[in-house]
Amino acid sequence: MKKTPLYNEHINLNAKMVDFGGYIMPIQYKGISIEHNCVRNDVGIFDVSHMGEFIVEGKESLIFLENICSNDIGKINVGNAQYNCFTNHNGGIVDDLIVYRLNDNKYMLVVNAANINKDWDWIKENHKNYNCILKNISDDTGLISVQGPKSLDLISKIFNERIGIKKFSFKNIIFDNMDLIISNTGYTGSLGFELYAENELIPILWKKLLDIGCEFNVNPIGLGARDTLRMEMGYCLYGNDIDDTTTPFEANLMWITNLDKDFIGKEKILNSIKNSSKKMINFKMIDKGIPRSGYEIIDDEGNNIGKVTSGTFSPTNRTGIGIGYINNEYKIGENIFILIRNKSVKAEIIKLPIFNG
Repeated sequence: MKKTPLYNEHINLNAKMVDFGGYIMPIQYKGISIEHNCVRNDVGIFDVSHMGEFIVEGKESLIFLENICSNDIGKINVGNAQYNCFTNHNGGIVDDLIVYRLNDNKYMLVVNAANINKDWDWIKENHKNYNCILKNISDDTGLISVQGPKSLDLISKIFNERIGIKKFSFKNIIFDNMDLIISNTGYTGSLGFELYAENELIPILWKKLLDIGCEFNVNPIGLGARDTLRMEMGYCLYGNDIDDTTTPFEANLMWITNLDKDFIGKEKILNSIKNSSKKMINFKMIDKGIPRSGYEIIDDEGNNIGKVTSGTFSPTNRTGIGIGYINNEYKIGENIFILIRNKSVKAEIIKLPIFNG
């Protein structure tokens, strides 16, 4: 398994370590609920250096990205970022990612750790007819996420300036004589920022965030709380909630899918809109019980209508919550049932977000 630049820091903090996407990563330090509430109430820092980063540069980089990405790349201004999908020839989601526009002809793509090799092969396969250069900088780039209502105060104190960055924007600064990108594209639903830098700078930043962050009640946060935080917002996890067989329409991701342009998989997505009955839902438990990935979703007569793809206990709402797919029409507020240990447990289909920060 690979290690991030912060591996030794996690060991020193007595983190519980697990395999995630081929990396050995911290799943928790003090406990998932403690860490979750720290992000909701104060500020937490996450090691997300396992994420992948690719550079696409050249005069045809824009038209290349328009072909492989679902969203409207042309709308990204320099200094801005955009949530996106790679889609395959069947309309399925190869990966979800964020595209940063670094300058007129240069972009950075941030992809999921478990998909780095697959995504790299995918973009190389499809860029042969375009005049642009690809570079995989994943192994040289570290990433720390700073999340929570006090995150702006913390990073402003670290960098000795008020960091005014709008959502899905970023800025470049010099810190310790090294380049650093600060962005605002967090995945928790709370205020937050991301710090991209070369590996050697990441441990320095981590220690400063913990030392200076004491007055803001900062805590390191593991993958366990990262999961509960994103589920309160209904955010997808690749491999659980979306994959190569799921279209953006089925995953409620048409808001990042521009059907006014041509791109790989567009016709299959249009077909999905007309013919697919599979649809993602978000739900919370009414009866006592915690849903888990793979649990059956049934109707009030006991008929199987789908399955849970992500489920957990929400520390904010003190109830079970989840994401799943069902194969029939549904409305917000309707009841479904989750089969937990062969017992039918009532849940309600809800509108997002579960957390309102």
